[in-house]
Amino acid sequence: MKLLLPKQHGAWAMLILPFILGMAIGAPSWLHIPLFIAWLMLYLATYPLIMVFKNKQKELHLKWVIRYSIIALFGLVVPVFLVPELIFFGLAMFPFFLINIYYGKRNNDRALLNDFSAIAAFGIGGVASYYVGQGELDQVAIFLFLFTIMFFIGSTFFVKTLIREKKNPAFRWISWGYHVGVILFVIAIGYPFLALAYLPSVIRAIWCYGKTMSPKQIGILEIFNSVYFLGIMVIVL
Repeated sequence: MKLLLPKQHGAWAMLILPFILGMAIGAPSWLHIPLFIAWLMLYLATYPLIMVFKNKQKELHLKWVIRYSIIALFGLVVPVFLVPELIFFGLAMFPFFLINIYYGKRNNDRALLNDFSAIAAFGIGGVASYYVGQGELDQVAIFLFLFTIMFFIGSTFFVKTLIREKKNPAFRWISWGYHVGVILFVIAIGYPFLALAYLPSVIRAIWCYGKTMSPKQIGILEIFNSVYFLGIMVIVL
């Protein structure tokens, strides 16, 4: 039986990086193992669920929703029992999930608001991972959420300038302005060293613009950039 996997391969970094970052900065715990399994299964369940709302092979996709959801529930039992506050993180993600369903049903998955909603949900997942290890929501948790979504919003702008918006010169300036603005922002709030985490993003946004790159090449570049960002974030925070 072949696994049913989401087609948005770029979302894998958005799924994994915030969780690992929250775990590394907060404090690794054995609870992160079942929690990550649940987190992964919930993500895998979203794709067939959106297909159900699109009325595409509803019976097949509904079966996969149930399979992934059952595994996710088993993974959540112990973490939620020991850290019941995780329920509130799930509730915080729910509105963003509704936005994803809305755009999925309208076959407009590539809409910017849809991307931003997914990024926000993944960011909340990172904060939940941090909370499991740290046991509190503090300034570090806020910065973890903020800095992570800032990074992935930049990735979204970058990818769109190479694919969907590559013939839109105005979008190029939006992307470049955003990337430069992020660096100025982190310096202004007192994290000048963190600017190094976003520097490769600025370079690749400008240098790669106008070049022909396959989705695979873009994906590989983003993986390396994400790993670099993760390393700098762990050092800084």
